[in-house]
Amino acid sequence: MDQLDDVEQAIVDTVRDFVDRDVRPTARELEHADTYPEQLIEQMKQLGVYGLAIPEPYGDLQVSTQCYAMVTEELARGWMSLAGAMGGHTVVAKLILTYGTEDQKQRYLPRMATGELRATMALTEPGGGSDLQALRTTARKDNGEYVINGTKTWISNARRSGLVALLCKTDPQAEPTHKGISILLVEKVPGFTVSKDLPKLGYKGVESCEITFDDCHVPETALLGETEGQGFAQMMRGLEVGRIQVAARATGVARAAFDDALRYAQERESFGEPIWKHQSVGNHLATMATKLTAARQLLLHAARRYDAGERADLEAGMAKLFCSETAMEVALDAIRVHGGYGYSTEFDVERYFRDAPLMIVGEGTNEIQQNVIVRQLVSRGGLR
Repeated sequence: MDQLDDVEQAIVDTVRDFVDRDVRPTARELEHADTYPEQLIEQMKQLGVYGLAIPEPYGDLQVSTQCYAMVTEELARGWMSLAGAMGGHTVVAKLILTYGTEDQKQRYLPRMATGELRATMALTEPGGGSDLQALRTTARKDNGEYVINGTKTWISNARRSGLVALLCKTDPQAEPTHKGISILLVEKVPGFTVSKDLPKLGYKGVESCEITFDDCHVPETALLGETEGQGFAQMMRGLEVGRIQVAARATGVARAAFDDALRYAQERESFGEPIWKHQSVGNHLATMATKLTAARQLLLHAARRYDAGERADLEAGMAKLFCSETAMEVALDAIRVHGGYGYSTEFDVERYFRDAPLMIVGEGTNEIQQNVIVRQLVSRGGLR
């Protein structure tokens, strides 16, 4: 927290108050009903959450990545789905801000900053998740347009997003393969269909969908930037922010699980004393707190590295890997501390346990993160 200036600290404090006042009292009911949190999303718009990555003149305020991570953590502490509802949106905003033409920035960023226009990204395909270079969605040029065909899956906020950053092949014959991959900024036009909603273990309330493109025509100006074949490198940079965001979501879930477990261990008594005094329970709490503190420091380290303008795929990968595994471990230990009540839907810890696995497999599985980490360790000559 000591790295934030007064303005950024006030933003984090405001979001924390929103979570404690409006999110935590309602999240359980909304989550169990799998209800889209329309009112909470509207409040997030009013708080400026959707514009945190968008500077003037397109938005009101661009905060540091560290501040953004802390806001994400607070939202996930209340309900992970709310943090998910703004994650992809921010990645798309960063992509447009960094690589977009001035026309693209003017067209999209002001409306994205207010949340009037929400965005998501479409990478994963049914036949291959982590191997992005093997994607099959194509966009061929025809009379000043791109004609898109293909299918994407696990697209968060697909029904409520008006803009999709689509990773596709504009040159299927390119060698190496990544040189033929581009990003198109696709609005909901004829040929674009949200084909089905995917049932999920957790991450309720916010939809994850399959989307299809059937001779979907978009103008050539939909190409992010001005040069084809840059999309893979652009998205890899965007995923650094995405993985920091997922790490922050995981940290928020772990923090909620720990807070609930610590509180319960002080309130619940057995054998005439609070259960935290029993060594087995106390050991769980001590280990949970230690892992959570380490995860949070790794998250903030990655955020600071990104803000320094340096390549951060190693740090973001480490944060995503460690924070997500920590979230799963802390959520399980929170159930252990709660005993039988931890398995009851009357307590929130069962939700944390269902939400945590998403961060392990989302935004690149943790097995992929390990590949990223080791490649960067070799490339950089180890840890320095």
